[in-house]
Amino acid sequence: MTGKSPPAVTDSLAWAADGAAHLRGLMSRLGDDAFRAPSLLPGWSRAHVLSHVARNADGMINLLLWARTGIVTPAYASAEARVADIEKGAGRTPSEIRDDVIASSDRLATVVRDLPEAAWAALVTNVQGRVIRASAVPWIRAREMWIHAVDLDAGASFADMPGPMMDALLADACEAMSRKPECPVLLLVDGDHVWHVGEAKDGTAAVVVTGEAPELAAWFLGRSKGKLLRADGSRKMPALPPWM
Repeated sequence: MTGKSPPAVTDSLAWAADGAAHLRGLMSRLGDDAFRAPSLLPGWSRAHVLSHVARNADGMINLLLWARTGIVTPAYASAEARVADIEKGAGRTPSEIRDDVIASSDRLATVVRDLPEAAWAALVTNVQGRVIRASAVPWIRAREMWIHAVDLDAGASFADMPGPMMDALLADACEAMSRKPECPVLLLVDGDHVWHVGEAKDGTAAVVVTGEAPELAAWFLGRSKGKLLRADGSRKMPALPPWM
């Protein structure tokens, strides 16, 4: 197991709950016809995004059951099954999708509430194949809620995210990107806040990207082209690999 510890479980649970309420509000304001409109994710409609959010809740339940029982229970049966479930789910009626998002989120909340304290320290394997503690699951869910709310392309933005969570998200994303050799060395700067990506070698200076944290997050996580950001005052914005 590698990497920094996730945010405190209590913080992540609060952010996840607020994010779920935020996403539900967006979903409830979408007309039925809007579910078939494209999302910000290539090839996915809003119905795909919402179906993914519901299946993610079930995946997180599986990881917490693993933590509670010690019985290996991957988030998804396979990558292929995950894709098939989302594709099938996106074809349902808007009413069915809304009900599924709410019901799956409520199921996850029940599992979290009933999880023994000791189980949060158990080791499980996430979707990317990395070993994590169960205490990271609420953080994963919080990210899903707030980021996919933006992906719905229904008026949400990264500026809606609680400030402390934004800081944690950028730190988390920078750590993940630092493990990718194809990612350029960067400094993301918002006033006095600086996030480091990678380590400069062979005298190569880091590219300094400056802007407000929500805009930095949107660009860094592949949700914008970074038009409101500045890279070293004159450079073009550097190309980035996918965050996940």
